[in-house]
Amino acid sequence: MSFTLIKNVKIINENQIFESDILIDGCYIKKISKSISAENNFNIVEGGGKYLMPGVIDDQVHFREPGLTHKANIKSESKSALAGGVTSFMEMPNTNPQTINQNLLNEKIDIAKNTSFVNYSFFGGVTNTNYDDVMRFDKTQIPGIKIFMGSSTGDMLVDNDKILDNLFKNSPFLIATHCEDEQTIKSNIEKYKQIYGEEIPIDLHPIIRNHHSCYKSSSFAVELAKKHGTRLHILHISTKDELDLFVSGDIKDKRITSEACTHHLYFNNQLYQTKGSLIKWNPAVKFEEDRIALMEALVNDKIDVIASDHAPHTIEEKQNKYLKCPSGGPMVQHTFNVMLSLVNRELTLQKIVEKMCHNPAKCFNIHKRGFVREGCFADLVMFDYDKKYTVNKDNIFYKCGWSPLEGVEFKGVITHTFVNGNLAFVNGEFSDKREVMALSFNID
Repeated sequence: MSFTLIKNVKIINENQIFESDILIDGCYIKKISKSISAENNFNIVEGGGKYLMPGVIDDQVHFREPGLTHKANIKSESKSALAGGVTSFMEMPNTNPQTINQNLLNEKIDIAKNTSFVNYSFFGGVTNTNYDDVMRFDKTQIPGIKIFMGSSTGDMLVDNDKILDNLFKNSPFLIATHCEDEQTIKSNIEKYKQIYGEEIPIDLHPIIRNHHSCYKSSSFAVELAKKHGTRLHILHISTKDELDLFVSGDIKDKRITSEACTHHLYFNNQLYQTKGSLIKWNPAVKFEEDRIALMEALVNDKIDVIASDHAPHTIEEKQNKYLKCPSGGPMVQHTFNVMLSLVNRELTLQKIVEKMCHNPAKCFNIHKRGFVREGCFADLVMFDYDKKYTVNKDNIFYKCGWSPLEGVEFKGVITHTFVNGNLAFVNGEFSDKREVMALSFNID
């Protein structure tokens, strides 16, 4: 076993910031103490007073493999994640083929085992016709099952109320949902096609995929979950209206939890004028009052988890007219920096670590991750809070090669990322050594 001693860091963990050393034994954190003496066989990493936190766990990414690898793949996007301090990801099932049974899940796991730069996991996918396959997923291998209660690729829209009721009643898994009412959206699209034809302005996106479409679908999911006592996690909340569906408090006490994504916390509708389709997501980036309400919900713990919803497309695809332009954008490399830029008196470093590291581990019952604790896997991120950098094409690692944040200067440079004790990223350089694992869930 190899030992690594990290000296002189300020650890952000479990609502505290304190100065300490950390000793890593193989892939685990062995000791956390104010002063640990170095021995001859220790690899020494000098922290120099930098901040150190658990690795970010991103519970919503789209890495496009298999089938859509002209946009991205697990290797390229996990490498981007690593540079952004993300040490574990949960990937969505709307690839090609869709991840709708255990055999297809195993194929994805094999790809990640051979190519990923960080720890990996994959949601099980749901359609209107694969109920039996859903029930056969291995509960220890998946974070949950993903239900698109709004439009998706292929046949992943689940719009049969009887099937939804049955899934919520009988699912042994956490159910994660994309909530937008499809009929509302279709009606709005037809309305604006009558006015604009194929030239629908991009700034109508939050009007077409509006508050009502989000609330109607989210409230239906909450209604089903309360009816059956289902463990429900609603992804990418984008409106102030939906916040009334959730309660404040510790995530461990909740059966119904929520997630916000960085683009909904950072952008608003006014930026469609300059960013255009580069900030076209589903659900849509909405209004400033929604953004402010989401920020407040992070602080008062109605919003439990922060994620990226990393969903890259090529720049050529994003330059299509509104109706043909795909929704989504690359964010996983910059999620943590975006959140650092939003730190204020209420939204502290400790709160960000809670939402990006601790709570995903609690939400999905991930084995020995998400905390700086003795006995946990050594997934750790060190950053220099005083340094700044500007996002540009030279430092973007996404396969698609672009970011909606190009030209933005951020405070806080990630200097070291450890994955299972392996120093995988240091000062802009990637290690040739990969020490990654599949995430394990629901293990006591």
